Amino acid sequence: MSTSLPTKIQGPVAVIGDVHGQVDKLAIILDKLKALPDYEDRWIVLIGDLVDRGPDPRGAVDLLCQTVRDHQRTTAIAGNHEFAMCASLGWFPTQDSAFWGDRWVEYYNSESTFASYGAEIGNLIDLNARVSAEHRDLLTNLPWCVEHPQLLFVHAGLDPNSPFSVQLQILRQRDFSLNRPQWLCERAFVAADPPADCPFVVVSGHVRVSEVVLKPKRILVDTTGGDSGDLSCVLMPERKVISSGPSNPSARPARTSPDRAGKPAWWNLWG
Repeated sequence: MSTSLPTKIQGPVAVIGDVHGQVDKLAIILDKLKALPDYEDRWIVLIGDLVDRGPDPRGAVDLLCQTVRDHQRTTAIAGNHEFAMCASLGWFPTQDSAFWGDRWVEYYNSESTFASYGAEIGNLIDLNARVSAEHRDLLTNLPWCVEHPQLLFVHAGLDPNSPFSVQLQILRQRDFSLNRPQWLCERAFVAADPPADCPFVVVSGHVRVSEVVLKPKRILVDTTGGDSGDLSCVLMPERKVISSGPSNPSARPARTSPDRAGKPAWWNLWG
């Protein structure tokens, strides 16, 4: 049975930045979320890039699978690292000219993913044989976006120069004819506001920021890049940050770029 994670959600949200195999940090975040009084009613959204770079990608996927089983309001989106891994292993159709196997092995810091599954580094056949059916099913079926009445979760962001409706249609259908889906891969989208016709605040990871960024139309949550630092989680609509670090025992206000009234323009849309 295929894993179909929710793509349309509503209510309070906790969005977690790029994990990249940092399973211990993810576990700390999840434990802090469980201590919240509204945990059962809050959606957990992982922004993509569970695998590669960090110490235990397999453990991170395991923990997501466990959280999906234990907390019904859990979902996640695909990052460029999941896309590269799945394409390399032939789990969904890609163009032969894309050479995803070579690209993932050489350029995506995938060594830790191979090692965490006990596979020979760079041996795609060996890795394919070692990934469990549950992991393959989850990774292959990750949506490219998750929609909330006020928020759109997408790994890298949106093209500011293309109509929003066209981009949303491609994200919803996951167009695998694309060699390199820019909404998962394009670093320039991280710094860009969404197109003018986008009604959502766009929430992304993909590129490391020194601290969570919360602007009227953009939220950025990747504060480790898979290399160092504390993993961050943003509570919405509270605009508060939960960190995996010991210096952050409770939620603190996120850095914001307010409108003239002192709050983001979308704040009053929450009910």
